[in-house]
Amino acid sequence: MQKKKSYTVDELQKKMEYFCVYQDRCHQEVERKMNEHQLIPEAQEKILLYLMQHNFLNEERFSKSFARGKFRIKNWGKQRITRALKSKNISAYNIKTALKEIEEEEYLQTIYRITDSRNNSITEKNIYKRKKKLQDFLIRKGYEYDLIFKTVNEVLG
Repeated sequence: MQKKKSYTVDELQKKMEYFCVYQDRCHQEVERKMNEHQLIPEAQEKILLYLMQHNFLNEERFSKSFARGKFRIKNWGKQRITRALKSKNISAYNIKTALKEIEEEEYLQTIYRITDSRNNSITEKNIYKRKKKLQDFLIRKGYEYDLIFKTVNEVLG
């Protein structure tokens, strides 16, 4: 069995700085990373406080970039983004702020674009089964039900 290298608090603080600089992180991710090194709670608190004071760890910035990224790259809807942020223990305020990063016009264009694209890839001939497949796809993506039904009906005509 391989023994983990032990770090001083200062060394681990530097490691956590790099961890946060590489990509925006939430508190949960940083705490999980520190737990791997079995730090005493006081040392963890000291490092977390340092990271927040020096703006390495900023939950609002994290939630905004998370929402933008998941929407633009993975085409996730607001509900799925909200669920993912809640699972990372992000506050309701920060979730609300993050969702404002998604412009309504772009949101609507995206749901129409991915619905149309998915519709073209479905081979099902039965219109009801086709609708169901499209709706299930959009639900998995995390879009709102009323928007899903409106979009599916418009795309299928």
